[in-house]
Amino acid sequence: MKLPISKRLLCVAAQVPKGARVADIGCDHGYLSLYLLQSGRADFVHACDLREKPLATARENAARFGISEGLRLSCADGLRAVDPAAVDTVVCAGMGGDLIAQLLSAAPWIRDERYLLILQPQSGGSDLRRYLTESGFGTVREELTEDGGFLYNVICARFGNAVPLSAGEQYIPPCLLHGGSPLLPRYLERIENALRLTVEGISHAAAQEDRAKLTYYQTALREVRAFRAAIDDPKKEEHYADGSDRI
Repeated sequence: MKLPISKRLLCVAAQVPKGARVADIGCDHGYLSLYLLQSGRADFVHACDLREKPLATARENAARFGISEGLRLSCADGLRAVDPAAVDTVVCAGMGGDLIAQLLSAAPWIRDERYLLILQPQSGGSDLRRYLTESGFGTVREELTEDGGFLYNVICARFGNAVPLSAGEQYIPPCLLHGGSPLLPRYLERIENALRLTVEGISHAAAQEDRAKLTYYQTALREVRAFRAAIDDPKKEEHYADGSDRI
């Protein structure tokens, strides 16, 4: 019987190394966890959710699809129920980037290069990238996928080798900019439009405390526009706010 799994979650699953031992945080109805086991991609999955109702549905789905071996289900907040020695991969998918950052912050044991983080923020991707960099995590790769007319990004990171990101790179990191995704032009356009509206909104605010915020978003917008120009014309050099000539 085929699992009803979305393209968004299939993209997440594709980043999981073969034979991984996975903590699926915020597992909801368990489709990703069950797919990882059914497909043989993961050897073990500890699926956790804060709410008992979706977790009960996950149990029903496990029984329905005949998947029990290698599966553990826990009603728990974030990674609190996860044994660090039992997993090597942590998945957080389908929640805001700020919440993902909070859950990771509450589990200091993940600051170890042995753990691969696979993160799919529904919003706040720039905030999550900034948190990862400032917390010492380096991005291994980032993928884009389309599902239901929406674009989603999946971030893979490990502790160590963190590289500071400029304002624009917090929205479009180098690994994504140079990753060759056919969805990149649309993603760049979406990010540029969102930043433009943010800058316009803050520009009309009179509060002095918004000035630093405005400068940050203006810088990010200039860089993202430079990224788009570089994609349209790879030979063209674009200048960053700091005066460097990077593309």
